[in-house]
Amino acid sequence: MNEIEILKRSFEDFFTGSILKLAFIPLVVALIILYIMFFGVVGFGYESLQLLANSAQSGGEVLIDETAPFYIVWFTYLLIFFFKYSFVSTFAITLIYVIGAIFVFHLGIIFALLIIGFLTPSVVKILHKKHYSKLELTPFGTITNAITNALKAIFVMLFLYILFIPLYFIPFINILAFYLPLYYFFHKLLNFDVASTILSKEQYKEIYKKNPIPFRFRTLALYFISTVPFITLFIAVFYVVYLCHAYFIELEKIQRIDEVL
Repeated sequence: MNEIEILKRSFEDFFTGSILKLAFIPLVVALIILYIMFFGVVGFGYESLQLLANSAQSGGEVLIDETAPFYIVWFTYLLIFFFKYSFVSTFAITLIYVIGAIFVFHLGIIFALLIIGFLTPSVVKILHKKHYSKLELTPFGTITNAITNALKAIFVMLFLYILFIPLYFIPFINILAFYLPLYYFFHKLLNFDVASTILSKEQYKEIYKKNPIPFRFRTLALYFISTVPFITLFIAVFYVVYLCHAYFIELEKIQRIDEVL
């Protein structure tokens, strides 16, 4: 089965009643959480910028920690300079809403992936029964290694975000610096959730460890789709369906070879 056929089967399965019911769970839960967090982040950012703008325009003193990283100090001085002019102040305060929206968008992907991790066994069960009932499943996933994998992915993602801070001020490069850490998290969590629910450790090594490139390309393509704001909240379950089919097909190949031998 080629990639187009896998995609076709994935779309057909995604739009069935049993899968669509699951698709609405991350949508509803993530929207509630993000709605609360968005106004909290924006409110804090708005108040901070407003205070900075008022101090700069009135000639008041703005305290800056000189021991902070140089780019933070320079950026703060730059804001103070610009905030002396009211029209720039208004623009910057408006900009915080855009930054807040981007921040919430990234959180949306993270929350969606964490939520669908609980739904992956249900998706696997539906697809296995419908298309691959002859295949024997020996999942190596446990609550312990799932939590360990998620915490490790979050730690590395946050580390990369911090490491790339100087790059955020360089045009074009900042786009890559901003989205690469999230892709790492996206791939690690999604790929592990699906593979560990279908395969044994030996099968995982044989299928993914020996040739990870096709699966990385798949998750990269799905990640590009995720860059469309909030679409992930609804079609996150489709990502699981798509990767499930990819792993099931590879598992079929292995078991056929074992039967011949």
